Amino acid sequence: MDGTGNRGMKSEAQRQMEGYPATNALTRINRRNWIRTAVGGGVGLALDGLLDLPTVRAANQKLKLANVSEFTTSCNFCSCGCGMIAAVREGKLIAMEGDYDHIVNRGSLCVKGISMFATHASPNRLKTPRYRAPGSDRWEDISWDDAVARVAQKIRKTRDATWIATEKVGDEEVPVNRTDAIGFLGGAQNTNEECYLFQKAARLLGLAYVEHQARL
Repeated sequence: MDGTGNRGMKSEAQRQMEGYPATNALTRINRRNWIRTAVGGGVGLALDGLLDLPTVRAANQKLKLANVSEFTTSCNFCSCGCGMIAAVREGKLIAMEGDYDHIVNRGSLCVKGISMFATHASPNRLKTPRYRAPGSDRWEDISWDDAVARVAQKIRKTRDATWIATEKVGDEEVPVNRTDAIGFLGGAQNTNEECYLFQKAARLLGLAYVEHQARL
């Protein structure tokens, strides 16, 4: 009997002073935890006997890559030209990642490049041209043919109204054949061949201001 009148009952502090192991950790494991552990272990052993895990993993990997075609492309957000790999299944883009073989980024992408797929799959992404008439408070969808015709008409009207055929240099009038009212802006995703054609088209229209978005 101890000093408190309790036969055989000792406090945790007294048990530790006398060299007994602590029992606090043992009291935290209740019957419910033991049941959960036993059931979970039994289910794991049962599944291990029924399933061939390596075969399941291989089948899952094969299903994930089934009917998937990969295409290389360039990120269109800036002029760095980082390479990307687009995964396409049945004509639908399903994933985009950095190209590890690309000389510029070696597979890494900035926060804009990482968000490329989310931008592509966004429900707010516009897929058709839209037009807002002067004075209107709303946009309306138009066809691509209509959009091309409107842009061509605007370019022709502006070019004709602002055309500069000659310019005086000293006492002599020299031909310049240009317009200062229209500018052309290129993009980082364009190839060298596309940029060559864009430059030709801009110069044929008489544009003096031809720029690239990376410089702005």
